[in-house]
Amino acid sequence: MRVLRRPRLAEPKVSVSELELFGGPLRYDSGWSKHEYARLELTLWEGVKSLPGLVRQTLALAWRTDRRSLITVSVTEVGQGVAAAVKLLAVNAALHAVVAAGTDVRGLRDALPAVLLMAVVLCVNAVLASLSTAAAGSLEPKVERAASEQYLAACQRVEMAAIEDGAFRELIDRAQYGATEARHMIGSTVSAINSVLSLIASGGVLFVLNPVLLPMLLLIVAPRGWGVLRVAQQRYLSTMTWIEHLRGSRVLSSLLTSVTAALEVRVHGVGTFLLHHFKIMSHTSESEQERLAKDKARTELAASALQGVGYLLTFTLMIGLCLTGHMSVAVFGTATMAINSGSAGIGALVSTMSQLHEQSLYVHDLTDFLAKAKKWAIPENGLPLPERPRSIRLEKVGFRYPGRDEPAVKDVSFSIGLGSVIALVGPNGSGKSTLVRLLSGLHLPGDGHIHWDDVDVAQADRQELFGHVSLLTQTFERWPFTAAANIRIGQPEREATDEELQASAVYAGADHDITALPRGMNTLLGKQFRGGSDLSGGQWQKIGLARAHFRDACVVIVDEPTSALDPDAEQRAFDQILGLAGPDRIIVLVTHRMAAVRHVDRIFVMDEGRLVEQGSHAELFAAEPPSRYARMYRLQAEQYEHEPARTVPRPTRPATAESS
Repeated sequence: MRVLRRPRLAEPKVSVSELELFGGPLRYDSGWSKHEYARLELTLWEGVKSLPGLVRQTLALAWRTDRRSLITVSVTEVGQGVAAAVKLLAVNAALHAVVAAGTDVRGLRDALPAVLLMAVVLCVNAVLASLSTAAAGSLEPKVERAASEQYLAACQRVEMAAIEDGAFRELIDRAQYGATEARHMIGSTVSAINSVLSLIASGGVLFVLNPVLLPMLLLIVAPRGWGVLRVAQQRYLSTMTWIEHLRGSRVLSSLLTSVTAALEVRVHGVGTFLLHHFKIMSHTSESEQERLAKDKARTELAASALQGVGYLLTFTLMIGLCLTGHMSVAVFGTATMAINSGSAGIGALVSTMSQLHEQSLYVHDLTDFLAKAKKWAIPENGLPLPERPRSIRLEKVGFRYPGRDEPAVKDVSFSIGLGSVIALVGPNGSGKSTLVRLLSGLHLPGDGHIHWDDVDVAQADRQELFGHVSLLTQTFERWPFTAAANIRIGQPEREATDEELQASAVYAGADHDITALPRGMNTLLGKQFRGGSDLSGGQWQKIGLARAHFRDACVVIVDEPTSALDPDAEQRAFDQILGLAGPDRIIVLVTHRMAAVRHVDRIFVMDEGRLVEQGSHAELFAAEPPSRYARMYRLQAEQYEHEPARTVPRPTRPATAESS
């Protein structure tokens, strides 16, 4: 019997469109999908056994978040369970009165107390359900908010090395779903408790009426539970197997309506091509939906047949008990209602258990992440740093990124005095950006030491170190906030006046660009928002320079700041960066533009992670034999000054009769 077997992962049918467009069958494989087949590992008995632990885990999370709402939910859910049992007993009493009355209508008055009790119970149950819904609705967003705050706070506290570690990065990706699933666990737990209490109420009433009926209830509800679980697993397995295929179909439909693809869709006739493959993939997925419908029909038929056998045996037993005088007709009616109530509750319970099982795995990921993030956290305490360091000293500094064989920086030693302007130059991959991260405290040296005066940064208060550094990189963040917020975020804890923000904008040459915006400083720089504006790359780099000016740190590190600027704007930007220099500040400039570093105090030339040369522009140019810096400078100057005009050769066309 195929229908009785546990659902298994099967290779889906591969459409020709998948092969032609995507290179093969589409599968989804990312960090968060680690638990994608979690529900398939759950059996009915395993779900029942794991339920107390899952509920306990959720209650512990809710208890830390909002105890009052949790207590309200707990009390009202238990109250509803008691109300369900009392209602069944009231029904039993009413049926006894009706049966005892026989043909005497006046005897029905004896049923009135039971009927009134049922009415009161129904009213109480409605109030309890309303209170439970309100409390759960209040509790769920609070749990999600608390879990999200824990997750985000942990993310922003970890070392940069953790962000760059592949395994930890995967855990970050999975853990982000933990907060949402923690919220869902509240609703699932309430549903599970409600279903369990309903079953207990039904079972308890049956036990009171006649203990022999209790196992018969299990005989009836088990097939229904199995059917619900199998259908859910089959659909879940199908969803996870076909999710990438469905995403592929959506990609095709989005390309047909995309603004960026609109030109080629029309001019190159791509629209007809995409629509053709969309139809093929849609027909392929339709066959899977048809298969699911047939499997669900077979499963429900088998579950109904087994449940029917259970009903047959149960009612045969109950009729036998009535005929032998061991059960009254009233008890027969009450037992029938209890059995139907228990059977209805088992379906909801099984579905809830499978959801809880999967949700708990993502919440466990969040818990695991928080524990590991604590170990990776940047230390909050350390030695204090001087307000303005007299010098920053590197002693045989080396650093290797996780998973790399070769160090990015090795055996680098030099000193930077307060009031100095230095430049780091060298080819791509020479270690300049890594050295910047070491100087700014984002990474700690794997070998050697970095001292701010006499304080080793490995033992320093890193948060205090960050407070002394202003970092402007080529890929600095373009925050989707207002222009004012983009400048002020250079020192977010500082209250800024309009005059201070304007002064930073003027210094960076961004004031005219900001004035031209629809709302000036209050213009939202984010096209993803309605009414938002955007800036060009060069305008954004002026905003970044204004941010660095506003930060007013004693160590300013600028890494490739002018890549999006034209030559005139580039020279002005370098002048403004050098204008930040002063007797109480250190400027570290990283650039490929050799002409920009002629007037710095000292130039450090990096190659393959090593410091190969250092000196002023004049010293490095006077060196014999010619220094590496001098060769790079001359080569770049020749490219700008003596680059010959290039002609593009045209292919010759074969002679035709007309041309010959």
